[in-house]
Amino acid sequence: METATPIRDLLFTLLLKVGVASSIAALLARWNAFRRVLFTEERDPDQKLKLMLFMTPALIVGVTLRLVGGPSYAFADLSLEGAFLMGLLGGRVVGPIGGALITIPALISREWLAMPAASTAGLLGGLIRQAIPNKEDLWNFGPFTFLNIPKATVKLLRKAELSWEMAPLTTCIGLELGRVALVEATKPKWLFAIDAHWDWWLGLTVIATLMSVASPLKIWNNTRVEMNLERHQQLLLKARMDALSSQINPHFLFNTLNTVSALIRFDPDSARGVVLKLSNILRRLLRKHETFVPLREELQFIDDYLDIEVARFGKDNLDIVKQIDDAALEAFVPSMLLQPMVENCLKHGLAPKLGGGKIELRTTSHEGRLRIEIEDNGVGISEEKMPHVYVEGIGLSNVRERLRVLYGADFHLDIQSRPGEGTPAGGGDGDPHRDSGVGIDDTGSEMNKTAKRSLGFDARSRLKEGGIGMFRRRSG
Repeated sequence: METATPIRDLLFTLLLKVGVASSIAALLARWNAFRRVLFTEERDPDQKLKLMLFMTPALIVGVTLRLVGGPSYAFADLSLEGAFLMGLLGGRVVGPIGGALITIPALISREWLAMPAASTAGLLGGLIRQAIPNKEDLWNFGPFTFLNIPKATVKLLRKAELSWEMAPLTTCIGLELGRVALVEATKPKWLFAIDAHWDWWLGLTVIATLMSVASPLKIWNNTRVEMNLERHQQLLLKARMDALSSQINPHFLFNTLNTVSALIRFDPDSARGVVLKLSNILRRLLRKHETFVPLREELQFIDDYLDIEVARFGKDNLDIVKQIDDAALEAFVPSMLLQPMVENCLKHGLAPKLGGGKIELRTTSHEGRLRIEIEDNGVGISEEKMPHVYVEGIGLSNVRERLRVLYGADFHLDIQSRPGEGTPAGGGDGDPHRDSGVGIDDTGSEMNKTAKRSLGFDARSRLKEGGIGMFRRRSG
C-alpha cells in the first residue's frame, strides 16, 4: 500500500463514508415503492429484482465517482458494505448478484478482485439471513451493537446459545480485515481499500465499515416501526368505528320492529312491505361492513329507511323531497351517518306534530367538499330538551363520537333550534364550502322550516390502507 493517509484526512474520509451510506438509506426510505419491497419478508423473484434495482444505482455511482475522482473520493465507494446489506435483506441470490453489478465499473478499470470480493460479501450476508431463525433479529443490528459483545459472550458460554445480532457484526469485521489483507498480499490496483497501516488506524476503518452497514439498517428499522405504529392506529380506529356502528344497528333494528308491530294490527300488507325493506337493509349490512361507503349507497340505505317511516306515518303525512348533486354521489361518507340525522328529524321534529310534515335532503359538492343538508318543518326542539339531545338515546351521541374518532377536535356538532321563530340557517364559518373539518348544524330557518341539519367535510381526505377505508384527520 501507499504511505498511510494522515489521521485527519482518514477521519474525514471515514465520516463522509458513513454519512453517504446514511444519506442513501434516508432517501430510499422516503420512497413508498422501496418500503413496500424492503419490508416484505417473503419475496418473490420480481420483488427481489426490484430490491436490487432500488439499491444498486446509487452504489454504482459511488464506485464510479471514486474511480473518476481519485483518492479524494474514496468515501463514495460502498461496494463491500452495499453488497453485504443486499445479502442481509435480500438473501443469498440478491447479495452476490447485486455485489457483481455494483463492481462492474471497478472491473472495467481492471480491479480484478473487486467483483469476487463484493459477491462474496453479498453471499455471506445471504447465508446469515438464511441461518437466522427469527428474521426480526436482523433489524436489531445497529451502530452500537458492539456494546452487546460481553452479554453475547456470557450467553454463549453459559447457555451455549448464539446471539444472532452478533453475526453481522463479526462478519463485517472479517470482511474489512480480509479486504485490507488481500490488498496487502496482492497488487494494490486489483482491489480498493482505504489506506491504513496495521495499527489502531485500521480499527477506525473497521468501525466505519460497521457503521456504514448498521446505520442504514437503523434508519430503515425506524421507518418500519413508524409504519407498524401507523398500521396499528388504523386498526384501532377501525375497531372503534365497528364498535360504534354495532351500537347503531340494533338501535335502528329495534325501532323498525316496533313499527312492524304497530302495522301488523291494522295493515298486514304494509307490514309485509316493511319487513321486505328491513330485509334489504339487513342484507346490505351483513353483506359488507365498511367504515366508509359511497354517498350513492348511503342514500339507497336512507331510501329504504324512509320507505319504512312512510309506512309508519302514512303516505299523506310524510313528504320526502331530495335534491342530489350528481357530482357528490361517488364521494365517500362514514356509513350509517345519515340515518341517525334523519331519525332525529322524525323523532324531534315531525312525530310530535299533528298531520306529519316534510323532510328535505340536499347534497352539494364544491372543490372536493361535500355538504349534506337535512331539513324538516316539524315542531323543533324545545330549550328544555336541548341539553339532553346528545345524552338520551344512541343516535346523535353516536354520530358525534364517530366524528370525533375520525376528525379529532377538528369538527363541530351543534343544534340550535328555536321553535316558532325563523332564523337564518348557517354552519361553520358562514360559507358552506369552507367549513373547518366537519360541521353539523340544527337551526331554525325561514320558509316555515323549524329545523335544518347540515353536515360538511372534505370528501377527498379518504385513505385506503390494506383494504380498510380510513379518513385522514384534517389539520388547520
